[in-house]
Amino acid sequence: MSKVILVTGGARSGKSNFAEQLCINRNNETAYIATSVPFDDELKDRVKKHKESRPQNWNTYEIYKDIYSIIEEISKKHKTVILDCVTLLVNNLMFTHEIDIDKDKANQDQINNVEMYIKDQVTKLIEEIKKTDLYFVVVTNELGMAVVPDNKLSRVYTDIVGRINQCIASQSDEVYFVVSGIPMKIKG
Repeated sequence: MSKVILVTGGARSGKSNFAEQLCINRNNETAYIATSVPFDDELKDRVKKHKESRPQNWNTYEIYKDIYSIIEEISKKHKTVILDCVTLLVNNLMFTHEIDIDKDKANQDQINNVEMYIKDQVTKLIEEIKKTDLYFVVVTNELGMAVVPDNKLSRVYTDIVGRINQCIASQSDEVYFVVSGIPMKIKG
């Protein structure tokens, strides 16, 4: 029977380190699903630091679209999985659609369709995880505690991430909120 753990917190809160430690404490058969697409030097440096911080024997899968399609394969090779992170997953899936949210040209139906597509991706992922015996740790950012952004693109993104986080949390066995490197269990 699978176990889904959601780890959330603010930027640089220590959530990835905590998620990695959860998996290290379980076993050495961890798969790391990286949803980042490093497109500039800053992000490339962050990805490099993430790679250096985790055990070298972990297998990394770089994917953000149709992740559900590799879960069965992963479950044959691994007992634990980290998906890091949902916020980049949402970002990347948003920009695979041909709508112009940034310049306020997208109407609400188009935005709703993008959100439904992302929710469908996440729902299929959770369904596939539930068919396995994986210990599956999902990392995400808690964006809803900041000032409401002044531009439409950021507001739409924050709204979608918030609702996707709620969807995952509702299906998770445990949820942790990390602040300043200190995890607080808020579910399970």
